[in-house]
Amino acid sequence: MPDLSRGDNLMDSQQEESDAPIEIAIVGDLTDHESELTEKLLAIEPGGECTLYFDSPGGSPYCAMSLMTLIRMRELNATGIVTGECSSAALWPFAACRRRVVTPFSVLLFHPMRWQSEENVGLAEAAEWARHFAMLESDMDDLLADLFQMPHDLMGQWINPGKYVSGRELAAQGIAELVEFADIANFQPHANPSSNGSDSPRKAGRPTAVRKAN
Repeated sequence: MPDLSRGDNLMDSQQEESDAPIEIAIVGDLTDHESELTEKLLAIEPGGECTLYFDSPGGSPYCAMSLMTLIRMRELNATGIVTGECSSAALWPFAACRRRVVTPFSVLLFHPMRWQSEENVGLAEAAEWARHFAMLESDMDDLLADLFQMPHDLMGQWINPGKYVSGRELAAQGIAELVEFADIANFQPHANPSSNGSDSPRKAGRPTAVRKAN
C-alpha cells in the first residue's frame, strides 16, 4: 500500500514555505535598486509580513521616502535588521519598520543632508533647489524624529557634525532590539519582540541623505 504520509508532509512543507514572510535584502545604494525594491514591496499583500535586511550607505532621499511610504501606506508588518550598515537615506525605510533589530556590530551614520550634483546647474535652478532643500531637510528631520521617537536634541548631537552610531548605542535609546552575536543563530525575526516593535513610530532626528541633482 503506498505511503501517503510522505505526500502530506511535502504539501505541508510547501504550504509553510508559501506562508513564510518575504525576505528582502536592501544592499548598496538605494537609488541603484529602487525599481527592484519597489516591486518586491508591492508583491507583499497589504498588512503582510516581511523581513528587510539592511547593508546600505544610503542614496536619494526621494527613493528613501518612496520606500518608507510604501511600507507605511500598505501597513506592512516589516522587521528591519541591520546586518552591516544602515546610513544616510537608508535610515528612513529602516525607521518605517515596526520592529527593528541590530547587532553590536551594526553601524548607522547620521549626518546633515548633502546636495550633490555632477552636472552644471543654472543660478536660478540652484537658488530654487536651495529653498526646496532647506524645507525638505526641516520636514524630514521632523518626520524621522517622529518615526524613531527620540529626543530631537540628542539626535541633533548625532547629526551635527555627524556620528557613527553602533547597534548597542541605538538599542540603548530604545530604537531597536539588540541581538548579541552569540545568540544570533537562535534569533527569530518574526517572534514577538521583547522590547521594540510597537506600531507607533520611534523618535529620531534628521534624515541623512544625499541628493543627486539632475
